[in-house]
Amino acid sequence: MSEKKMSSSRKHHLKSLMLSIAKDLLEEEEREREEERERYMKENCPAVSMPRSMQELQELCREIHHKIDVMDEERYDLDMKVNKSNKEIDDLKIKVQDLMGKFKKPVLRKVRMSADAMLKALLGSKHTVNMDLRANLKQVKKEVKEEDKELRDVGDWRKNIEDKAGMDGRKKMFEGEA
Repeated sequence: MSEKKMSSSRKHHLKSLMLSIAKDLLEEEEREREEERERYMKENCPAVSMPRSMQELQELCREIHHKIDVMDEERYDLDMKVNKSNKEIDDLKIKVQDLMGKFKKPVLRKVRMSADAMLKALLGSKHTVNMDLRANLKQVKKEVKEEDKELRDVGDWRKNIEDKAGMDGRKKMFEGEA
């Protein structure tokens, strides 16, 4: 099929026809809503006849309070149903995300925490044992090497530098090695 371009006047004419049809449909919908509202009000809210005596007035107030209570119960029930449905929807959304595997892991920050603080956070008030990691380490005897003794025996480093300074110091160093 070859597609022919539509002239701007034809486009404008079709657009105006669509808008007029849509306007008529909206007006008809509005009329239907108004009729439905009037019908509902006639069924559920009959015309109030003002009572003549105090006893009839009290009876009317009791009926109105009873109707208010019934409506509050219905409203509460509907709120609970909506909340339950919203919770189920959220759970299902999470399940769908898990199944699709598109769950984005949040970036975790480094937290400096001691072992005691971490156990207290995990276990809560159950945590009573202090975890002293240094107490569990083995005692190791340190072997002292002869070179380390010599280095300690040298004493003041400034004195050592002054002895080696100049040509005399270098001469002594070479003589000491030889």
